[in-house]
Amino acid sequence: MNNTLIFQSDFGIADGAVSAMYGVAFSVSPDLHIFDLTHEIPQYNIWEASYRLIQTVSYWPESTVFVSVVDPGVGSTRRSIVAKTVDGQYVITPDNGTLTHIKRLHKIIEARQIDEEKNRLPNSGDSYTFHGRDIYAYTGARLAAGIISFEEVGPEVKVDEIVELYTVEAKRDGDIVSGTIDVLDVRFGSLWTNINKNLFKELGIEYGGRIEITIQNDTREVYRNIMRYAKSFADVYVGEPLVYVNSLDNLAVAINQGSFSKAYNIYTGSNWKISIRKAPKIIYD
Repeated sequence: MNNTLIFQSDFGIADGAVSAMYGVAFSVSPDLHIFDLTHEIPQYNIWEASYRLIQTVSYWPESTVFVSVVDPGVGSTRRSIVAKTVDGQYVITPDNGTLTHIKRLHKIIEARQIDEEKNRLPNSGDSYTFHGRDIYAYTGARLAAGIISFEEVGPEVKVDEIVELYTVEAKRDGDIVSGTIDVLDVRFGSLWTNINKNLFKELGIEYGGRIEITIQNDTREVYRNIMRYAKSFADVYVGEPLVYVNSLDNLAVAINQGSFSKAYNIYTGSNWKISIRKAPKIIYD
């Protein structure tokens, strides 16, 4: 193990919850290197927790341990598990859908259910509402420090039984590619889709080309416009919309130096659909 432990949660940092997890981890081993992925996941938003993991995990070295705690079912019968990725990272989390994107896009090769009798902070047995501290931080620290092996976490879990959230696959239908708006680039309000760049390239649209974007939710069409396919924000004027390839090699929609989400009240999830096609030529008589 490489002594690296990374935390993610929906706790925020306004109180002592995150600090308590740090304290537990350092009490296990003062040699740990602890980092934060984020603690600003919207409360109870398992989908976003899943997405932030896929955005990050593959860039960290083998044996890095992630602890993700977005757990609206804390204290229930949901399992606590540790998943091992194809590149050798570990993710400790409730089995509530948080591993959806890692399982689908990065591949999980093994998983184990945490034995909460053996892998639990001493003298915490009467607490059922802070598993992030008592089970996940404690187990994560022991695994990252090499005090326990992956096999000592608990019994094996079949990978195909790990809980997944509902997803919609991106697809091409003739001259249109379509998918969903999976998540926001939070600080800047860009829309990140699940349409991979390779699927988009099948439309034969070059940089600088004009494309038509349509966005709808379950009830209505929210947005339709023609904009430029750009390499970067510098290719369009300030305030102008654009489509670009984001850091996950998926299509994204943005406003240069503005928030697309706020401008048009567009949000995320499997009910937010987006379709893209080459802009039709307009012929005037």
